[in-house]
Amino acid sequence: MAFANQLQSGFTLFLSLLVEALPFLLLGILLSSVLLLFVDEQALIRRLPRSPLLGALVGSCIGFLFPVCECGNVPVARRLLVQGLPTSVAIGFLLAAPTINPIVIWATWTAFRDQPEIVVFRVLFSLAIATIIGWVFSFQKDLTPFLQPTVTSLMRRPQPQAATIPALLQSGTYLLGTPGQPLAMETLTLAPPTATMPWQQRLPQVLENVVQEFRELGGILVLGSLVATIIQVAAPRELILSLGQGPVISIVAMMILGTVISICSTVDAFFALAFAATFTPGSILAFLVLGPMVDLKGLGLLLTIFRPRALIYLFLLVAQLTFSLCLFLNLQWS
Repeated sequence: MAFANQLQSGFTLFLSLLVEALPFLLLGILLSSVLLLFVDEQALIRRLPRSPLLGALVGSCIGFLFPVCECGNVPVARRLLVQGLPTSVAIGFLLAAPTINPIVIWATWTAFRDQPEIVVFRVLFSLAIATIIGWVFSFQKDLTPFLQPTVTSLMRRPQPQAATIPALLQSGTYLLGTPGQPLAMETLTLAPPTATMPWQQRLPQVLENVVQEFRELGGILVLGSLVATIIQVAAPRELILSLGQGPVISIVAMMILGTVISICSTVDAFFALAFAATFTPGSILAFLVLGPMVDLKGLGLLLTIFRPRALIYLFLLVAQLTFSLCLFLNLQWS
């Protein structure tokens, strides 16, 4: 009887997480597909500030124009880097875009409507961390030792004015020409700007991008909801409480969970909501801030841009800043 009750409770929790999160995932996919295909990236780069600190701040806010999750920001940033995006802007965008965008902010507000401070601090902490790290990386005048050879070779290569093969930038984990056929990264720089294409060519690409993203991210959403359900139902209540109430251990536990679970930032607030009653506010914020920046899935994607040494620097900086800010918050609220 007890097992049946647990199973029923788990199924109810799983469905509630899924039903709450699914509309935000769909909306995020639609907006990212439309904006990625209709924003003139070259014009955007020309208008960005060259000041390292201001550039990092502006780059951290570009997520409002490119509302992509931590799957989509990597191919977008790689494409913009090749086209001449300043380093500070690229790092700021990479770290902040999965959180500093209207879809994620709205989803976080929906999940934590009774705790608006979680929404505010998530935005402020993400913006501060992305800006600081983007500014720090700008002191490296030559970024090529940190970049993968494929990226640096494309940055040095002259850009042709036109091409006959259009390349669709997918805001998922890889580029696709036709379903199941990955494109070489070099084709990324050969395509004319999508914003200049005729409408008849743009709309099919929007639809293809939506289908591909939903197929990839929908599976991640289901898996994340299932893991959250299993933890809540199967883990001993005493263990959860012991981990969740310590001002330090709660942050460490949620940072590890955020890195390992690799759930999409569009819906991670609903996952974190399941722990809000038992974990400290700082630990919830640690999950919401760190996960979108450097989870395992994202680190794998970042390896398409950066060498491992650069990723170690990036991870350590993000983890240290996240832990410090969240611990300070826990101590203030205790």
